[in-house]
Amino acid sequence: MKKVILTAIAILAFGFANAQQTRFGVKGGLSLTNFSGDVDTNTKVGFVVGGFAEIKVIERLSIQPELLFSAQGAKYDFIGNNDDGDLKLNYINIPVLAKFYITKQFTVEGGPQIGFLVSAKDEGEDVKDFYKSADFGFNFGAGYNFTDNFSVGLRYTVGLSGVVDRGDYDDLDDYYDSAKNSVLAITAAYKF
Repeated sequence: MKKVILTAIAILAFGFANAQQTRFGVKGGLSLTNFSGDVDTNTKVGFVVGGFAEIKVIERLSIQPELLFSAQGAKYDFIGNNDDGDLKLNYINIPVLAKFYITKQFTVEGGPQIGFLVSAKDEGEDVKDFYKSADFGFNFGAGYNFTDNFSVGLRYTVGLSGVVDRGDYDDLDDYYDSAKNSVLAITAAYKF
């Protein structure tokens, strides 16, 4: 965790050193979250909100570290019952993206992220002890800039680590079949 914080500080320090090439902003939006793997869950609507720094590296390439609060989780069916259960996992996510400007308006982005579990509730009951405190993922996305300040984006986050805290996996198949976060988000962003 110390390495992640030090890396984030180094990136922000680099951004301040090149302030004429760095822009800061805020973003927020809706997300569709679920689990991938061999689990029987349904999509849940969540949200994402936070801030970012866009650090220009070369003419069409920027590095964009972000600090986001993300409401994730999934819905599930109770066995033998028609009612839905609701699992709410809240994370502080720190993605670091490479952002490429195809045109002045259209961008594509990709990069890793680490998430820190803030809370976990299953039907209102605290279940944080049953879930891993850190989550790793990879982001793919695209964006459209309406103006120099206002943009929208669509991003998919592929979970790379299992979310359930059940120790080591017996074999590789168990790992690949484990529940991993899967998030599709649409956001609006404003750069200052």
